[in-house]
Amino acid sequence: MKVLSIQSAVAYGHVGNSAAVFPLQRIGVEVLPVYTVNFSNHTGYGAWRGPLIDPADVGEVITGIEERGVFGQIDAVLSGYQGGEGIGDVIIDAVARVKAANPDAVYACDPVMGNATSGCFVAPAIPVLLRDKVVPVADIITPNQFELGFLTGTEPSDLDSTLASVDLAMAMGPRTVLVTSVERPDREEGTIEMLVADGEGAWIVQTPRLPMKANGSGDVTAALFTAHYVSTGSAKTALERTASSVYDLLKLTLESGERELQLVEAQEFYANPALQFTARQVR
Repeated sequence: MKVLSIQSAVAYGHVGNSAAVFPLQRIGVEVLPVYTVNFSNHTGYGAWRGPLIDPADVGEVITGIEERGVFGQIDAVLSGYQGGEGIGDVIIDAVARVKAANPDAVYACDPVMGNATSGCFVAPAIPVLLRDKVVPVADIITPNQFELGFLTGTEPSDLDSTLASVDLAMAMGPRTVLVTSVERPDREEGTIEMLVADGEGAWIVQTPRLPMKANGSGDVTAALFTAHYVSTGSAKTALERTASSVYDLLKLTLESGERELQLVEAQEFYANPALQFTARQVR
């Protein structure tokens, strides 16, 4: 499997491509990383150095890849944090060109905007750009519950309202929706969930909630889910494998006492997920 991953990059820590590439490689995926920013560290520190990469330069890198004749071999395009407004158009154009070369290729968009705790942490134009232009051309989207609400103009909370919001998101274009950080008011205390829906049904998986904030965990989740879903064709299987790997990554990070994801140390959890969580069909 080959994945063209158009995301941010940081030198220190693990977010964007700096979070997605290694787990994908560890499960046998060939990754073609294209960077949208090149920062010293993620913006959660409140200070960072390095440039936003000009959309034209991002496009040049993608064109160079195309000129190597590999677009027909790409199975999935993956995008995440978009540092500037022009990147959306570059991604949409790249998706169209990849799909022209390989009609079976899919586009997985992680519509990074923010979360329920921090609110939006991207430029004000980005959420609207994602909603109106980028998400409609995606095959798979991986919003958290907060981002799902923005995309659909709803306030998903319980299972029924979350599923209704997922249906609205699918009506926008994507055929598969993975919702991360689902916090239903009636869930078991001390847990958190992920929900996935596609044309075959909908499934939810529950894991213990760990007392930590982990920048980049959503990027790992989107990458692993996309790869497992494309390789197996099963949303349930992809959800269970992803939940297992990401939970064990987070648990190891928490136990380490470090702020940044222990991405390399957790590598066996990607290669051999414990499958300790079973997804329950809810539709």
